[in-house]
Amino acid sequence: MRGKIVIAGLILSLSGVATSAQNVPAVPIRNDLYCSGVVSSEAVPRDTFVISGEGSSYKITFQEGDYVFVNKGASQGVKVGDEFSVIRHTEDYTKTEWTKWQFLILRKMGILWEDEGRIRVVVVHPDTSVAQVENSCNYVQRGDILLPFAERPAPPLKSEDKFDRFAPPSGKATAMIITGKGYLSELGSNDIFYVNLGSAQGVKIGDYLRIFRYTGTEHEYAFQTKRFAFDADGWNGVYGYGSVPAKYKWDNTPREVVGEGIVVRTAPNSSSVLLTFGLREAYAGDYIEIE
Repeated sequence: MRGKIVIAGLILSLSGVATSAQNVPAVPIRNDLYCSGVVSSEAVPRDTFVISGEGSSYKITFQEGDYVFVNKGASQGVKVGDEFSVIRHTEDYTKTEWTKWQFLILRKMGILWEDEGRIRVVVVHPDTSVAQVENSCNYVQRGDILLPFAERPAPPLKSEDKFDRFAPPSGKATAMIITGKGYLSELGSNDIFYVNLGSAQGVKIGDYLRIFRYTGTEHEYAFQTKRFAFDADGWNGVYGYGSVPAKYKWDNTPREVVGEGIVVRTAPNSSSVLLTFGLREAYAGDYIEIE
């Protein structure tokens, strides 16, 4: 009898653990948090950086597990076990705007800093150190900037079945998707994108942003024909398939809700957003609002 009681107790205990695990909210994976990048107008210290690394006679990039050399050592307070985030200033070298005002708005938001990974110091010399790449988002290279590593909050994700494709305007702050991580213009689920709305406008990590677009804004994306949504005709390169007899435009037609995302990082005038659910692709130039 006593054995049966023990077994029953174990079963109840295990079922309690399973129930507890089911109640733990889902959160973004670490790569979404620590490889998101950020557009920021805040000054970034550039005095700590990667000099080079092992195998530098034939390697110019370093991946997870590789050893790199840091320009600071014991004399500057570096200790074995110290961890640094690796970041890099990036630019869009294609110089082609996907949507109107894209480059102008991006410049006002600040500099796009790309997360490259995390390193941990394993050997310290007086004025240099050796560190191992613990995690690489892409790759580490000479001249990458190093900042003391700090944990980032992991906001809870909500269920996709709560998405409302016909949601009315929230009445809260609105902005635009300016570009995606890696300067992508077309975005899908689990992609990171940057919006021109940040902590100075009240955005917080964990906020959900609804992605929507207006119909026929007449400053369409780079590949589109003007007024294609309503009545583009043979003169504009589209033959047949109807047109409307009245003058409809973006402000007298329903908007289209295409997805939503969660804020994973903020800066004064921008936020880094993980696209958690999309009915279809989102684009740079689409609008967002705080839900």
